[in-house]
Amino acid sequence: MLARIDGGAGSAAWRRPRVVLWAAVSVVALGFLIALEIAARGYGVPGPITAQAREVIFAPASGTVLYASMTLMLVVLTWRQRFLAVGAAIAIDLVFWLVRWAVGAEMMFGNGALWVTLGGAVIAVTRRTGRERALLLKGVGLALLLVAGRKTGYTWLLITSKTRPMVLDPYVAAADHALGNPSWVAGRIVEATGTVGAHVLDWVYVQLAVAAVIVALYQLRNVAAERRFPGHHLVRTFLVIGLLGPGIYMVFPVVGPIFAYGADGGQWALADLWPNTPPPVGTPQPMPFDEVTPRNCMPSLHTAWATAIFVHSRKGPLALRLLGTFWLITTLGATLGFGYHYGADIISGVVFTLTIDAAMRSFDRGWDRQGIQLVGYGAAVFVALLTSYRYLSVEMAGQPWVFGPLLVLATASVVYGYVRATRRWDRQAEPVRLPEPRREPQPELV
Repeated sequence: MLARIDGGAGSAAWRRPRVVLWAAVSVVALGFLIALEIAARGYGVPGPITAQAREVIFAPASGTVLYASMTLMLVVLTWRQRFLAVGAAIAIDLVFWLVRWAVGAEMMFGNGALWVTLGGAVIAVTRRTGRERALLLKGVGLALLLVAGRKTGYTWLLITSKTRPMVLDPYVAAADHALGNPSWVAGRIVEATGTVGAHVLDWVYVQLAVAAVIVALYQLRNVAAERRFPGHHLVRTFLVIGLLGPGIYMVFPVVGPIFAYGADGGQWALADLWPNTPPPVGTPQPMPFDEVTPRNCMPSLHTAWATAIFVHSRKGPLALRLLGTFWLITTLGATLGFGYHYGADIISGVVFTLTIDAAMRSFDRGWDRQGIQLVGYGAAVFVALLTSYRYLSVEMAGQPWVFGPLLVLATASVVYGYVRATRRWDRQAEPVRLPEPRREPQPELV
């Protein structure tokens, strides 16, 4: 009896700081959403809260994302509850579809998934208690975070286009000479593949969240049985990347080669060179651009997210590892081949992701010397990359045989450090197998 009391008191004492932490995180997140809502309204467009609230009734922007988000909530439910939830979502969507068809409104699915997700929150508050309530609320929160992340991303992109009239594309384009102008090379390759190749890359680029949910579902497959979430999983890294990345956009605004050096830039483009002719090396200067195009290139968050998917798929079965590899390769092909990013954006995105994932792993398992060193080193390399693009771009273009290998080696050093550290952490996390006790031979009975 005393053991039960002590265990319960210890457990409660251990949970109390975590409750305070999550409460503080929730308050900060709500304040952040309200600030973005106010900023968006200042520019005459609905913010993330309004945009998400409209999707309860009106046609969603992406039904795929809403169903993918609902799927994350389903990991906390039993199989029977999952079938009921999916059936309810489909039934609600059918009703919405019939009504929209009857009144001639825009046709789209996804409302049912959002209704079921919000219904999970209502059930958790009204019908569940204790650990069951906390588990269901975590599942709902995970689903809504994915949806909210997409909405806040749109608002951030709007803010970058309105508040950063000057962009730094000439600097990045000059630095990209050290890497062989990979966007121009990939652009010509995509043009040579024709319509089919371009459609495949475009689908992969747009449906990045689908691959993330597939990998996350594998990592969270035992949540319902164990009644708890694992300490480190893809969704956490995915969300932190989306939270911190737009802040870098504000510091280093870049629109991308297809806008700065291509036909899509219209009158704002320096020239119509992409993807056939790399830009000449001159003296880079910040260039003005319109108030519509997002400054969302540095770092490449699509590359960052695809790298996170690749890293977190490594412990899965062969099919999942192949999926992660395919998504990373095709995402790189799309980001470069469509002219959305420079090569410099790509390597910065890789360093950005591995640093964040190492920090999330260290936060979960406890900070040790190797974790602190790895995160500090990754952050230093990331800052050094951006600084070199801004202040050494002419030298990088003039001596590509020196700076090209240096950029690759700097990125490779972060990759090596990450692989080495995570392998060590994984070995430490493996349960120790004690040898079986030796059995003494028994004397034969006569």
